[in-house]
Amino acid sequence: MWGPNWRETAWAQLAQPWDIIVIGGGITGAGILREAARAGVRVLLVEQRDFAWGTSSRSSKLVHGGLRYLKEGRLRLTRAAVRERERLLDDGPGLIDPLGFLLATYKGESPGRRLYGAGLTIYDLLALQWTHRYFKASDLRLLAPHIAQKGLQGGFQYGDAQTDDARLVLRVIQEAVAAGAVALNYARVDDLLHDGRGRVIGVRLRDLVTGRQADLSARLVVNATGAWADRLRRPLGGQPRIRPLRGSHLIFPGQRLPVAQAIGFLHPLDRRPVFIFPWEGITLVGTTDVDHSGSLDEEPAISPEEVAYLMAAVEAQFPTLDLTLDDVLATFAGVRPVIGTGKADPSKEARDHVVWQESGLLTVTGGKLTTFRRIALDALKRARRVLPPLGRLSAKTPVLDPVDLALPDSGGLSEAWRRRLLGRYGAAAPALVAAARPGELAEIPGARVLWAELRWAARAEAVVHLDDLLLRRVRLGLLLPHGGEAILPQVRAICQAELGWDDDRWNAEEAAYLALWRRCYSLPDRATIPDWRPLLAEARLNRLTRRQIRRRRLRRSAFAGGVSTALVMLGAWFWRRRRRTKG
Repeated sequence: MWGPNWRETAWAQLAQPWDIIVIGGGITGAGILREAARAGVRVLLVEQRDFAWGTSSRSSKLVHGGLRYLKEGRLRLTRAAVRERERLLDDGPGLIDPLGFLLATYKGESPGRRLYGAGLTIYDLLALQWTHRYFKASDLRLLAPHIAQKGLQGGFQYGDAQTDDARLVLRVIQEAVAAGAVALNYARVDDLLHDGRGRVIGVRLRDLVTGRQADLSARLVVNATGAWADRLRRPLGGQPRIRPLRGSHLIFPGQRLPVAQAIGFLHPLDRRPVFIFPWEGITLVGTTDVDHSGSLDEEPAISPEEVAYLMAAVEAQFPTLDLTLDDVLATFAGVRPVIGTGKADPSKEARDHVVWQESGLLTVTGGKLTTFRRIALDALKRARRVLPPLGRLSAKTPVLDPVDLALPDSGGLSEAWRRRLLGRYGAAAPALVAAARPGELAEIPGARVLWAELRWAARAEAVVHLDDLLLRRVRLGLLLPHGGEAILPQVRAICQAELGWDDDRWNAEEAAYLALWRRCYSLPDRATIPDWRPLLAEARLNRLTRRQIRRRRLRRSAFAGGVSTALVMLGAWFWRRRRRTKG
């Protein structure tokens, strides 16, 4: 897709007048690019870092309707999300795959069986299907043998889905480029250009690879920068609206925290929903939801307090596994672009997307990974005001292009691998297999990645830095110990020539990647991580105390009711006896 000299080729096309310039290369910008290309307009996407560098490579990897939104009464948001989930499952097999979820119920805990059952019934009905089922405790133990057993009453199983978020962004962008769009990473918008009335009519672009600049004109500029949206709005006089919230995750080896499907439960400390689920052979634990006060120009990292919070969740739900910090394989953190309303609890802020215009700049932010196509269509419907020729927009077209291609003689790749490659690489999958050298269609030990995927990414997927390759094109930085440091010599042997880097460049990139991994994808200094065990003990004591108070109140209420009943009965007896005496 991005072959030799692709960057020069892209820059040579920039001088033309554009219908739409999209700023931001996450899933929202990618979706707008794809739908605009479908509608037949000249559209360019520019991203100041790598494609999917921000939130869209650091999500919880879930394609879901948001069961917790039902609790908040937000049926329209949930309905839209579950319908989009079903479309993505239909259109992206091998990239978007079903994932079973378990919700355990415990004695004395809320929500209980009735409330969960009602919520899951509504959840399934909104998706026009029926996936949930209740299991008694003995059967649930067979599905999740390591979960906490004390007080276990049973639990529900229901269906959702998961994806590789960065690969989803890449596939959407690649399909847009194949349809005539242009996408450029490491291209920063230094300024917005205005006409005499102060309306935005273009951008001043800087290539962060070569330093060259260009002024580009467009009929519409779209701000799809997510958590960075206020930065572009500020010069136009827009009031800050984004509340950046950080969501962090822990990664464990699958053999140390073995789960066959996702397990959802309420955190023992604050009763927030958290999940533990399998992904790409490892186990993810997430997520937190805290205000992010760090610079958005720096990669986010998990805080010591978040580590303790997630470890408390793991220990509470899997007490017999004796998991410690030594078992943590990696971490990652992303910043969500949430519209702030001043709520004290970040988790109470709405997750809806918003679209608004200011001085000709169309800003699109918020929303969910699952609903990216609906967000794109909403944005382009607003764009019709300045782009009357915009072609037909339809939510009925496939989200992803249908792919049913034969792969070259693949040296024995299984049907599962064929499905996976077609899902993750789309129309480029046959070229990936054809480019493989002898032995490169084997799996990298410890990761569900082929050596050939490294070659293809280096050759044809717009890799500018080594972290683009290892953290977003393939996910070895999350799947292997120490970010895959042990296999870097093999990675170098495959990729250095494809990237055209000399030895000095490779050595510098390798050093920068490992420093980044240690800073943002490993645990913080262990001396700074609070001990979560006293927090858990206190939470258990508080919960026990609350139950005792509740039982005491019930006993008092029952005693008071009994006394009242006895007094009424005694009074009635005296009254009847008195009447008989008088008679």
